[in-house]
Amino acid sequence: MSIASLTDPITPDGGNTRFENLDHWMQGRTLYGGASALIAYTAALRAFPDLPPLRAGQVAFVAPTGPEVELRREIVRQGRNVAQVRSEIWCEGKCTLTAFWLFGTQREANAQHPAAQIADWPGPPEDAPVTMTDKGPAFIQNNFELRKAQDISGPGEPVVRRWARLADREGLDPVSELILLGDVLPPGAMRAMQRKGPISSINWSFNLLDTAPTTRDGWWLSENASQHAGGGYSSERLRLWNADGQQVLDGMQSVAIFG
Repeated sequence: MSIASLTDPITPDGGNTRFENLDHWMQGRTLYGGASALIAYTAALRAFPDLPPLRAGQVAFVAPTGPEVELRREIVRQGRNVAQVRSEIWCEGKCTLTAFWLFGTQREANAQHPAAQIADWPGPPEDAPVTMTDKGPAFIQNNFELRKAQDISGPGEPVVRRWARLADREGLDPVSELILLGDVLPPGAMRAMQRKGPISSINWSFNLLDTAPTTRDGWWLSENASQHAGGGYSSERLRLWNADGQQVLDGMQSVAIFG
């Protein structure tokens, strides 16, 4: 019922929608960002089922999202090869999430440049020690399995890297799976914080490098790396690889650093 609680209430008509049993997907007083992004993405797919494969997404986390929402979506432009779709979540008359999705058909390649091999390969997920057991926000404890993928802990280089997989991914297509877990880790800037304090994702922009990603046993290597932190914000690079070290997603995020 975990994934179904996020997707089953969504209809092709959108509009007023109520989600039940979301306590296990909460991050403080709001729905976990990956879960709300999945809702917005699913709303777009069900409204426009003939879209080509997803290529990129831009998601803005505007305000806390609760269980009673209004789902809005529209095709901004439909071209011969590319469709651009906007979907939004509204709560209590205010926009809490706005997303812009880019869908594109496969074309004959006029450029070929594979992603670089991952540096500091941590070894396969099967050999990695388990971490975050019975710790962290509700959405992690109830829905994700995490394993270590780096030796450092505590302060240091502003990079957080973990193996991650969903405890229950039944009925979820691989692209939706990546959207749901793409924002699972805290920012790399966490390692550069001078004292403990709250953190909050503001936005997330990503490109899919593979429109039909696959991995082994549901494991994906997730990395958040701060490119610059100052003035209460961090610019983060977010990347995902499959269990064989092939990069499948490349993204950026702005994070608010409080305290």
